[in-house]
Amino acid sequence: KPMNCPGHINVFQSKIHSYRELPLRIGELGTVYRYERGGTLHGMLRVRGFTQDDSHIFCSWDQAQEEIGKVFDLALEFLGVFGYTEPSIYLSTRPERRLGSDELWDKAEGALRMALGIREVPYKVDEGGGVFYAPKIDIKVHDAIGREWQGATVQIDLNLPERFDVTFVNEKGERERAVMIHRVLFGSLERFVGGLIEHYAGNFPLWLNWEQVAVIPVRESALDYARDVARKARAENFRVHLDEQAGDLRNRVKEAQQRKANYMLIVGDKEAAAGTVSVRRRGSREEERGVTLEAFVDRIKKERETKALPSDFAQHEPSAGDAMA
Repeated sequence: KPMNCPGHINVFQSKIHSYRELPLRIGELGTVYRYERGGTLHGMLRVRGFTQDDSHIFCSWDQAQEEIGKVFDLALEFLGVFGYTEPSIYLSTRPERRLGSDELWDKAEGALRMALGIREVPYKVDEGGGVFYAPKIDIKVHDAIGREWQGATVQIDLNLPERFDVTFVNEKGERERAVMIHRVLFGSLERFVGGLIEHYAGNFPLWLNWEQVAVIPVRESALDYARDVARKARAENFRVHLDEQAGDLRNRVKEAQQRKANYMLIVGDKEAAAGTVSVRRRGSREEERGVTLEAFVDRIKKERETKALPSDFAQHEPSAGDAMA
C-alpha cells in the first residue's frame, strides 16, 4: 500500500454526487509502505513504513483554484505555529514523461499559478519538477540552521480521476469528470517529527514539550511542599516531573536541563514558608526568586495558549560544518 488515494476514491464513488455536494473533502491519517533502498534509510527522516495526513478534495474545475488557495493558506498558518517562517514555495510543472493531455496540464498549472498569484507570494518555478501524474505546489521549510525540508504539498491529479472514472452530475444533469486535489500538511508524520527535533535541537516550545516543568526540592524537608507544587501544576494540565531523589542539587538541576524541561522550580524551606518558588529557565543559570506559584502558572498558561517560541530558540545561518553535514 504505497498510497491512500484509491481508498478515498472508493469512498467518493460509494454514491452518485451532485455538483451541489462539491467540494467534497476526505482525509485520514493513513499508514503507507514503500520499499526504500537500504542506503537511503535515515532515522525518522526516511523510513519504509510511515503515516501521512492524506486528504483529497473532489471538486469541479471552477472550484479548483479557490480550494488550492484555501489549502495553501492553511499550510502556511500550520507551519508558522511550529516556528517555520519564510518557507520556499515551488511551482513544479510538467515533466517530460507524463500522463494526461497538454490541455489538462495547462488547466492544472493555471489553477496552481492563479492561487499563488492572488496571494502575491514569491515562488520559484521548478520546470519539469512535477510528478508524472500531477503538477504541484511544494512548500519547503528551513530549520534553525538553514537546511531545507519538504513540507506541505498540493497536487492536481490528472491520472486517477481518468483511470477510476471519477465523476459527478453537473448542472445540466450530465456526468462530468471531477478534479482531484491531493494535499498533505505534515507529509510524513515521522519525517515531520524528525525535522522538528532537528529544528529545535530538542529544545521544544512549552506547548509541545514532553516535560514542561521540573520541580526540584532543595532537601528532604521541602519534599512535601514540592509535591504540593507539582500537584497544583498538574491540575492545570501541565506535564510535570517531580524529582524526589536525594542527591546534590546541582546534579539534579543538570539532569533537568539534559531532559530539556522548559522550567525548573527549585523549592526549599524558605519557599515553603513563603508559598513561593524559584524559577530557572532551560539553558539559563539565572534564577528568579520569590515568585508565587499562581503568578508562575498564569505566566506559563499564556505561553502555552499563544504557542510562543522558546526563549532559547534562535535561527542562525549554517556553519561550514553544518553545510558539510
